[in-house]
Amino acid sequence: MKFTGTDGYVATDDLTVAVNAAVTLQRPLLVKGEPGTGKTELALQVAASLGVPMIEWNIKSTTRAQQGLYEYDAVSRLRDSQLGDERVRDVANYIRKGKLWEAFEADERVVLLIDEVDKADIEFPNDLLQELDKMAFYVYETGQTITAKHRPIVIITSNNEKELPDAFLRRCFFHYIRFPDEETLRKIVEVHHPNIKSDLLSAALTQFMEVRDTPGLKKKPSTSEVLDWLKLLLAEDLTAADLKRDGTNALPKLHGALLKNEQDVHLFERLAFMARRGS
Repeated sequence: MKFTGTDGYVATDDLTVAVNAAVTLQRPLLVKGEPGTGKTELALQVAASLGVPMIEWNIKSTTRAQQGLYEYDAVSRLRDSQLGDERVRDVANYIRKGKLWEAFEADERVVLLIDEVDKADIEFPNDLLQELDKMAFYVYETGQTITAKHRPIVIITSNNEKELPDAFLRRCFFHYIRFPDEETLRKIVEVHHPNIKSDLLSAALTQFMEVRDTPGLKKKPSTSEVLDWLKLLLAEDLTAADLKRDGTNALPKLHGALLKNEQDVHLFERLAFMARRGS
């Protein structure tokens, strides 16, 4: 099974190598990068490219590692016992399977996405070490061991919100998705907007890169945000000439798709003010 990219996802050579290396080593692929650089989409495209299903586990700040294995609903069992329900005789009726359990018992190999692992508590990654290593875990309530029928392809994403434990990092194949250069970005745009005019694309990407490179910007716009911006430009039927900025307004057209906080909007307003004073 080799990942070669898809028609809907521009995968760089180093990303393709990383995916296939992780599959060969049977290690989780840990993917880091700026939000919006296509980390989650990568898992979807790997599954599509290899022709296998994907199971997605979205991590939140309150997520515990145990939830990925299973949860025992003792409260429901107690309530049912008080009501005389026959289901209480079998504890398995109160075991809720987690995403790892689903991946382990699948009848074919799957892609398991553990998305935004850095949102959880710092101990979360360490709590999954043994299960991801051995591809098995023990269910204490029923006395059964759940072992993976087929070793899933595990893709773990992180936005670098917090450092991950060394023991966890040692067990992963790591890849950092860098922000694409202009040539790669052009290819990505052409996949999503194949009919965009060349002059509009050139003007838009030049302006976009200028925005990203502006000193003092709190949040740089991402790949997903430039795609949204271009979609709006096309919907409004704007031309390359419409994108030109002058000293009175440094903000890009439809800037709400690119600038996502008031500090960055004020930054461009100050730049315009300074340009007017200097002229």
